[in-house]
Order: sequence, then C-alpha cells, then structure tokens
Amino acid sequence: MSKHGRSAAMTAIVLSLAPVFLLIVAGSVMKRARWLPEAFWPAAEKLTYYVLFPALLVENTAKAALGDIAIGPMAAALIVPILAVAGLVLLARPLIGTDGPSFTSLFQGSMRPNTYVGIAGAFAMFGEPGLTLTALAIVCCVPTVNVLGVAALIRFVPPAGGPRPGWRAIVLPVLRNPLIVAPFIGALLNASGVGSPPVIGPFLDILGKAALPVGLMAVGAGLDFAAVRPAGRLVAAASALKLLALPALTFAAGRLFGLDALALSAAVLYAALPVSASSYVLARQMGGNAPLMAGIITATTIAAALTLPAILMFLA
Repeated sequence: MSKHGRSAAMTAIVLSLAPVFLLIVAGSVMKRARWLPEAFWPAAEKLTYYVLFPALLVENTAKAALGDIAIGPMAAALIVPILAVAGLVLLARPLIGTDGPSFTSLFQGSMRPNTYVGIAGAFAMFGEPGLTLTALAIVCCVPTVNVLGVAALIRFVPPAGGPRPGWRAIVLPVLRNPLIVAPFIGALLNASGVGSPPVIGPFLDILGKAALPVGLMAVGAGLDFAAVRPAGRLVAAASALKLLALPALTFAAGRLFGLDALALSAAVLYAALPVSASSYVLARQMGGNAPLMAGIITATTIAAALTLPAILMFLA
C-alpha cells in the first residue's frame, strides 16, 4: 500500500471509530457532571442488556446471509486464542506474585470482551455483515470467557464462610444470557425461512437503533479513573494481554483456519476489545479484587481508543 493509501486507510478507520469513543466520553462526562440522576445509569445498562442489544441481534441475525459464513473456522479462530491466553496466565501465576482475588481479576481482564463496544465498532467499520459476524463471536466467546472466569474465581478465591458455587451456578447464567439467546433466536428465524417478520421486524429494528448510543454512554458512565493507578503493574499486564496478545493470537489463528478478509478483521476486532464491565460485577459477587477489576476495565477502554485503530490499520 502506498503512503497515500495508508494515510487514507488510517483516516477512514479513525473517522469510523471516533463516534464510538466519543459516545463513551459523553457518558463519562454526563455521569461526572451529574447531568442525569445517578439512578439513570444502572437502568440504562439494564435496558440495553435485556432489551435494546437483544433486539438488534435478533433482527440482524434473522435477515443475515448465514450460509456465507464459515462458522467452524470462525469459532476456532476465536476460542483457541482465548484458551491459549488463559493457559499462559495460569502458567505465569508463580511469577506474578499476587494473591488469589487479584489473580482472578488479572485472569478475567486478559480475555473478557466489552460486547457493547464490539457491536458498535463492527457496525461502524463493516456494516451489517460485521454485525452478523460479531453476533457469532458473542455466541462463541461469551460462554467461553464466562466459564473460564467463574472457574478461576471458584479455584483461586477462598470461600467466604459458605460453600463454593457449583458448575450449575456457572452454566445457567450463560444459558440465560440475553446476548447469547438473541442470536440463537435470530438464527432460528433465519433457518426457518421466516426471516425478519412483518411488524415485529421493524419494531426490533427501531429498538436496536437505540442500543448503540445508550449502551456506549453506559460504558463511559461506568469508568473509574481513580482505580487505575493503585495496581499499575497488574493493570498494565492485563491491558497488554487483552489489547495486544489476544488479537495477535487471533490473527494467527484466523490465518491458520483460513478465514476470509472480512471474517478475519471482525474476529481480530472482537479479540482487541476492552474489558467488559460484567467482569467487575462478577469479581464483586464472587470475592475477586473488584477495585483492580475496575482499574483494568477503565485502562483498557482508554487504551483501546489507540490500539483498535492501529490494529485495524495493520489488517488493512
């Protein structure tokens, strides 16, 4: 690619992703300025999680050309790198030298993607086909990282007086996750030939249009800048693993499994996402180091504004 071509590609990438991060900034500013009541933000996140994003995913998957996607290779290219990073972090635990709760936050921070940013970024960069591939990535990756994250918390956090949660406590929340259920519903509508139903389809489409702005502003409202500095070493390690190592391994796996250019770009983009706020909730509920988790989420979200365009430029 010529110098002019590289410059044009970088400009296009930055301009596509800039609205995504500006919405995150807007949410952060509004939260800190107390422009909206404090109770608004948990309600907005709940609405996005249970209604708006599922509507977007059902409608998109119902009308997508799923037959054009190499589902097996895409799934392998997404899941194998996650397992590799998890194994690397487990092997490095003796060298990390931290307690169990902090280790579990590092472990979660090395792999859990922020689906809200992923959906918005894929749609901004690749349109409807990118959104369909991201729905597949959600189905593959969210159960994987949930099971790994909960298993690590069960293994490395001492029980607080009560019994350790069993595997039922791991599997059932995954099966009930609306961001996983929604693509399956859309795929069933697609496979049955119904596609996007009259009335219901446009209704879901209107709901889905609200998902990206509300969800991204909720991400910004959840950032905790004060939590970044106290555990700088672990925050830096998690950020490097999540934003650099995991996308690099996903790129290698995607090439190995023969993904086409769009699927490879969507897979690497999904792997390069900042860490999900749900990891903070899980750490708080199961005895992980929640302040460290908040720092990792904030640091990766800020850093992703730089790393995502650079990674996409490499792919271009």
